[in-house]
Amino acid sequence: MGMTMTQKILAAHAGLPEVRAGQLIEANLDLVLGNDITSPVAIHEMEKMKVDGVFDKNKIALVPDHFVPNKDIKSAEHCKCVRQFAKKNEITNYFEVGEMGIEHALLPEKGLVVAGDVVIGADSHTCTYGALGAFSTGVGSTDMAAGMATGKAWFKVPSAIQFVLTGKPSKWVSGKDIILHIIGMIGVDGALYRSMEFTGDGIANLSMDDRFTIANMAIEAGGKNGIFPVDKLAEDYIKEHSNKIYTIYEADKDAEYDQVISIDLSTLKPTIAFPHLPENTHTIDEVGEILVDQVVIGSCTNGRIDDLRVAAKVLQGRKVCKGIRTIIIPATQSIYLQAMEEGLIRTFIEAGAVVSTPTCGPCLGGYMGILAAGEKCVSTTNRNFVGRMGDVTSEIYLASPAVAAASAVTGKISSPAELEE
Repeated sequence: MGMTMTQKILAAHAGLPEVRAGQLIEANLDLVLGNDITSPVAIHEMEKMKVDGVFDKNKIALVPDHFVPNKDIKSAEHCKCVRQFAKKNEITNYFEVGEMGIEHALLPEKGLVVAGDVVIGADSHTCTYGALGAFSTGVGSTDMAAGMATGKAWFKVPSAIQFVLTGKPSKWVSGKDIILHIIGMIGVDGALYRSMEFTGDGIANLSMDDRFTIANMAIEAGGKNGIFPVDKLAEDYIKEHSNKIYTIYEADKDAEYDQVISIDLSTLKPTIAFPHLPENTHTIDEVGEILVDQVVIGSCTNGRIDDLRVAAKVLQGRKVCKGIRTIIIPATQSIYLQAMEEGLIRTFIEAGAVVSTPTCGPCLGGYMGILAAGEKCVSTTNRNFVGRMGDVTSEIYLASPAVAAASAVTGKISSPAELEE
């Protein structure tokens, strides 16, 4: 029996001719990632291990992004810890305020991840890099510590679900709608510890930003990782951003999958995840009238340039509804600058939105948009758990940038198509 794309990458990094689902392996790592919340724990674990330095200063990325610029004394101390560690170990890829970004948008942009890589990160959404044909997955801070010290990690080889994507999405349907549709279909544990492998001719109709969004939320279905084949678009992206040598792996024709799910993208509608789980999905025509208090467009899921462009397209020449706090967060400094040069920032500000420096901020209830009791928010982030963005009685509705922007204009969950009527 052949191997899946993920299994081939893991076999190569374990120095084995083949691996099978359920097998325990030790694999060499191409990159270890940490942020301002998870890195201090890993750093303290390394101190307990009495390790002398890191395995490779060029293969570690430290990105303070969750509570930065520092929101309080505690977050400042966390960042200080990471900063001192980076300086002591001469970490090449340490990105401080002014050059930083949200980690999962920043690393591909900096060319630190390419096809065929094995990447671990002490953040659950490290699975984002599967859009580039890499195996990337989130781990705990202790595993991050071991990875920084040894350059290796233990894995149980995952089995896989194959998602065959066909057709072309309609005008206002994006990668966010596709992954929300999938999570609604299989549930938040539908891909538990399995690889979500995306195939089919429909992938050609998805931008890289769409693919990053889909891979990013594989964890919301319980997936170990999400991964896309490396086509010309992906190769062009890699070559534009990186000078690293990359390897393209393809699943064997006789690869074994636990399940094969076919999805015609042309049949999908804008999709919203209601509180309090990403699986609680409804299409836009099933929503009814839900008034909102706040809109957030940003995060590692939807803060890229395509996301900002579609939000600006909806907001162009319109005003945010009176009383609706609309917060827009470009995911990196580069994206912020590009949005400024394209006039998107002006569009947002003239519409009545605020634009923030890159930060995770409100996504995890950090800052820059905390919800009060009973408030409702339409957000392009990835989780809508109880109390995720503030008070435990607040509600988060996950949506695409298009739906979020339209909702900011109308003051209720809306499709941008309604504004065109």
